Amino acid sequence: MTQQGSIDHDGLFKELIETFFWEFLELFLPQVLDYVEHGPVIFLSQEVYSSIGAEEKRIIDLLAQVQFRGQESYFLFHIEPKSSDQPDFEKRMFYYFGRLHEKHDLPIYPVVIFSYDSPRKAAESSYKVDFPDFQVLQFNFQAIQLNRLNWRDYLRQNNPVASALMAKMQIAREDRPQVKVDCLRMLATLQLDPARTEFISQFVDTYLRLEANEEQRFQAEVDRLESGEREAIMQTLTSWEEKGWQKGEATIVLRQLHRKFKKLSPEVEAQIQSLEIEQLETLSEALLEFEGIDNLTSWLQNLETS
Repeated sequence: MTQQGSIDHDGLFKELIETFFWEFLELFLPQVLDYVEHGPVIFLSQEVYSSIGAEEKRIIDLLAQVQFRGQESYFLFHIEPKSSDQPDFEKRMFYYFGRLHEKHDLPIYPVVIFSYDSPRKAAESSYKVDFPDFQVLQFNFQAIQLNRLNWRDYLRQNNPVASALMAKMQIAREDRPQVKVDCLRMLATLQLDPARTEFISQFVDTYLRLEANEEQRFQAEVDRLESGEREAIMQTLTSWEEKGWQKGEATIVLRQLHRKFKKLSPEVEAQIQSLEIEQLETLSEALLEFEGIDNLTSWLQNLETS
């Protein structure tokens, strides 16, 4: 798993929302479902100019085009996950709103997901320009501040976004093992496809990395579950661990090959990264006898035809 210091927090949240867009709305913005057409979502280019006439460009996190229910008109969701507390962020959201409105000429529904651990005071959710005698502007956006939400309130949601984001909500230190159990138990009941299950389980593990004593309590909580739930959680964990072992083994084999041949084509690297653990172990032994890159190519070709 990626070390905490190098985690692409905003990227993880973006992938979560893109993968489970409707579930995200259902969980946090259910009122929107009353007037939006539940159909295909078009994710648009996220490149905008930072100011009029400037060459500098900014990449916003997520821009989704959806349709008003029963109408031929559309609107945009601009969703920004923020993993750190930044001053004047509400002003930047207003600037983004102006650029996006100018570029697309569509109504824009702005949303910010504050995922940082601290501070816990309520984040700003508006930008104002006013004078003593009148108000020129009040720009508002929906603020979802995870560290002000209690994970227990989301236990019965049966929603994949809830199973992931409970790991970033307000959690007492002593509750961390229990929260991880409940996140994975909820995930197991959802019966998602393997790729989505793996993504959420890794998301939870990224933000609920337990210490040794917490792992013991986690396992004790799992052991107390009914057999069906316990087996589902252990299957999820085993699948994730095997995937981690496969990635680790692939990294070792690629490092050995780079030392031997200096450079590999992207196609060959991708092929090696897709091998099963047993195949990687066989390759790690076979490569000791390789004299040239042609031996590697032949070995991979033979693997495809066997």
